[in-house]
Amino acid sequence: MQISKNSAVEFHYTLSEAGEQLESSVNHAPLSYIHGSEGMLPGLEKALEGKAAGDKFSVTLEPSESYGERVDDLIQRIPLKHLQGDVKVWKPGMTAMVQSNQGQHQVTLVKVGRFNADCDLNHPFAGKTLTFDLEVVSVREATSEEISHGHVHAEGGCGHSH
Repeated sequence: MQISKNSAVEFHYTLSEAGEQLESSVNHAPLSYIHGSEGMLPGLEKALEGKAAGDKFSVTLEPSESYGERVDDLIQRIPLKHLQGDVKVWKPGMTAMVQSNQGQHQVTLVKVGRFNADCDLNHPFAGKTLTFDLEVVSVREATSEEISHGHVHAEGGCGHSH
């Protein structure tokens, strides 16, 4: 089966910039998404279109196709209690997840005080030309429930209340 709109896709990736590995899912669970539901980087979704389980390939994406260009001075002061991460003491240079009314965002801490942190809201990979080595693990038709939720469900349902 080839990847097309409303396919439930699982894939492994290794992400690098100028030959230096930044992230990889290879020794972890594969990433999953519903094709065409805007839950994936536009350039990756375009590259995965028409591929099938077992396909291995690489794609290099400009910032406009991945995490966007870096915006200077995109700094916001955020209370420490709103930073999510497995950290006891926050320090500059660390990344954290922050929940906003637009969903979850990854931020980089620039300066940390007693109660607040100044955070760079640019994604850590913004402005970078990235290479993704991809391996498609599985492709199947998404269920109507998965399509309405916009994400793939694990065995036994999706685990969030409706």
